[in-house]
Amino acid sequence: MAVSAEMTGGRAVREAMCPHRLVMEHVTSRWGVLVLIELLDRPYRFSELRRAVGEVRQVSEKMLAQTLQTLERDGLVHRDAQPVIPPRVDYSLTDLGREAAEQVRGLAVWATERMGEVEKAREVYDAAKSGLK
Repeated sequence: MAVSAEMTGGRAVREAMCPHRLVMEHVTSRWGVLVLIELLDRPYRFSELRRAVGEVRQVSEKMLAQTLQTLERDGLVHRDAQPVIPPRVDYSLTDLGREAAEQVRGLAVWATERMGEVEKAREVYDAAKSGLK
């Protein structure tokens, strides 16, 4: 497997070459950010988390499941599957996940607070670019 992954540029090679970059991708992915920030408040069941994360743009079950698995593999999310009927699975942050989520939330707060300045900069940039044509 290692040989074929190396030949095809698989995940194993990318992780070995730059493991911190891969974690950054997981934490800052479209759904990773939202999942981490949402789980800061409290543990969620899968369907609750899907509704909370997908308020603006609907996340598919498959995408949310993949995001949660990735964050669980990285040690950021804890999956608690309880052997009851119907099955109950809760997701929460680990200590490492809480630390990452607080950092991500800080960036989200900064983006919200500075959006006016960003929009102004975009307008100046776009005006300058359209003037060059």
